[in-house]
Amino acid sequence: MKLLEGKTAIITGASRGIGKGIAKVFAEHGAQVAFTFSSSEQPAKELEKELTDLGVKAKAYKSNAASYEEAQELADQVLKEFGSIDILVNNAGITKDNLLMRMSEEDFDKVIEVNLKSVFNMTKAVQRTMLKQRKGSIINMSSVVGVKGNAGQTNYAASKAGIIGFSKSVALELGSRNIRSNVIAPGFIETEMTAVLDEKTVQGWRDNIPLKRGGSPEDIANACVFLGSDMSAYITGQVINVDGGMLT
Repeated sequence: MKLLEGKTAIITGASRGIGKGIAKVFAEHGAQVAFTFSSSEQPAKELEKELTDLGVKAKAYKSNAASYEEAQELADQVLKEFGSIDILVNNAGITKDNLLMRMSEEDFDKVIEVNLKSVFNMTKAVQRTMLKQRKGSIINMSSVVGVKGNAGQTNYAASKAGIIGFSKSVALELGSRNIRSNVIAPGFIETEMTAVLDEKTVQGWRDNIPLKRGGSPEDIANACVFLGSDMSAYITGQVINVDGGMLT
């Protein structure tokens, strides 16, 4: 059963990792996929072909979600080329970890801009279309770090906690128009970024998770499919921890 048949999704930061996983599972569920990348042009083109081969319309857009203007342009282009915007997945994000005493102002500002302001930019950009349609699902990627904090990540934790407050407010504002806004808080997800880490360290993290494994991009993507589909029609303003029980 294809849960996203007939829906168009915008996914930011989808050329690799979690975003790529979401794009693939969305396409498998029949969604048309417009996704953004910032610099990885080759992987983005390869993903576009991979999605198209699954029989859906898909297109990669070079767009910086941290830019208000570029977010507006992207939404206009997607609406013109795809005809609707039913799902927005705000996934673009970066880290610039350091202890607070060593963190530069620039590293704080950059993480807030890319991780949090991008969510404002993109939500504003699709809002008018969703209001006209009187339907839409906004899915914002936070983190367990945004829920519980983490030493060495004050900037990242602040940006991810901010996403939760923003999303709950949007849920209250737009609920009467049948537009839903929810948050996914991933735990330790194993991607190409974690593959370069020391295996012993990674195993230590796995051992501390009740399900005894790291998550996969597909684990996050499946939760996104649920929130993007009509199966979650009565769910808004919620934070779903997809973390193997880390925060239990």
